[in-house]
Amino acid sequence: MKDGWTPLLVVICMTITVGTAIPVGYFIGVVNAPAELIKNWCNDILLNEYDTTVSSTQLNIIWTCIVSIYLVGGIGGSCFSAWCSDRYGRKGSLIISSLLLIISGILFTWCRTAKSLEMLMTGRFIGGLASALIFTAQPMYLLESAPSQLSGSVGVFTCLGITGGILLGQVITLPQIMGNLNLWHYALSSYTILVLLSLVPMWFWFPESPRWLYLIKRDAAGGAKALRRLRSEENEDVIQQELLEMELTLRANTESASLWKVLTDRKLFLPLLLVCSFQATQQLSGINAIFFYSLSIFTDAGFSYSTATWLNLGLGGFNLCSSLLGPLLVHRIARRPLLMCSCSICGLSLIGMSFGLYFLDKSPSTVLAYSCIVFVLLFILGFQLGLGPIAYFIGSELFEDTPRPVAMSLGSLFSWVANFLVGMFFPLLQSVWSSFAFMPCMCVCMYCLILTWRYLPETRGRKPKDVQPLMSQGLRSRP
Repeated sequence: MKDGWTPLLVVICMTITVGTAIPVGYFIGVVNAPAELIKNWCNDILLNEYDTTVSSTQLNIIWTCIVSIYLVGGIGGSCFSAWCSDRYGRKGSLIISSLLLIISGILFTWCRTAKSLEMLMTGRFIGGLASALIFTAQPMYLLESAPSQLSGSVGVFTCLGITGGILLGQVITLPQIMGNLNLWHYALSSYTILVLLSLVPMWFWFPESPRWLYLIKRDAAGGAKALRRLRSEENEDVIQQELLEMELTLRANTESASLWKVLTDRKLFLPLLLVCSFQATQQLSGINAIFFYSLSIFTDAGFSYSTATWLNLGLGGFNLCSSLLGPLLVHRIARRPLLMCSCSICGLSLIGMSFGLYFLDKSPSTVLAYSCIVFVLLFILGFQLGLGPIAYFIGSELFEDTPRPVAMSLGSLFSWVANFLVGMFFPLLQSVWSSFAFMPCMCVCMYCLILTWRYLPETRGRKPKDVQPLMSQGLRSRP
């Protein structure tokens, strides 16, 4: 074992990421390219099966519903993801989410043959439910399976998987592959192959979270057995130390934490504010707006549609490459400076991109066009330094085991609501403010910067029980 890594832990991190986080990213990235194909199919279904003629505006509303119902499913799933993680375990929740993803994939595969718009929308909704379970359970499962010194390294796998899934969706939906008239429905469901490949070892081979077994299920023997598998038998001293720490935690926390208890506990107000703010900021920072509307951003910058399509694909590749920095930086650099640096770069990049697009609209220029691309790339790089990876796992470092599922679930809820708001209102802002529609996103980045500087305690190398006293005074606390 080197620095806490064992072969089983490495396989778990990679397999869980491939089978859960990548499909979440795939759902986000797969619908952009074949949008017109799916709209035309919907129009044909309404005309031939329901004898209904719709206008282009009505068709756009239907398409918005198809896209947004995934977010509605995510919001709904966040409301019971904490209960599911406590009731069925972290691994159990991931298995449930995998089964939901498979059902969703089946609906996508057969919706065209069945000529059913309802199957397409139901598949998107079920995918949202599954994604919400993944957002809550996947970071907890990895962090609770890894030793404390690896909390940052395993925490970034969520962001890495989602980023890779977005790129995979963009590649699969290229017209030369599956983004065409005959294969678009298979493009929507191709992620199920990854889910099936990871479901088998997850179900039959991977252990459940030792902390959930020991502290929530109160199965000390099962928790010790799972811990020995994860740490390897030759590290008995490390295993005994972790078992002792869990036993002390169990004695100190005899009651389970309900949603009401977490919301009314004054000592948990500040960490809950931080988790929910970071999760919402991650979505409201502008990253989803850039990927949702990157094609229009590039065409507004003066590029042809064909060139913009390849630039969009390159943007996804750059996003993935930037996310690979996460495991290295989070393991070596403290959370506070990473987050503050990330927010600063994102805010400044959004200002530069907004003014670049504004002046480009006034007087087209090759220099301004490429400057806008540079600002977009700087924004993505800044996002992947901190806002991208840290927001997913910071809750597991701020909260102890008992209130952690509720906190992660609330953070997930804020993330989905923020994502929904971006999808619904950013086009309106873009139509009214044009290039300056990103200014509210810049303000959100500045809010996150101030919140981090003023209230976030450093969690790197610390256990949650050591961090909690630093936040117990609420807004009067100091990091």
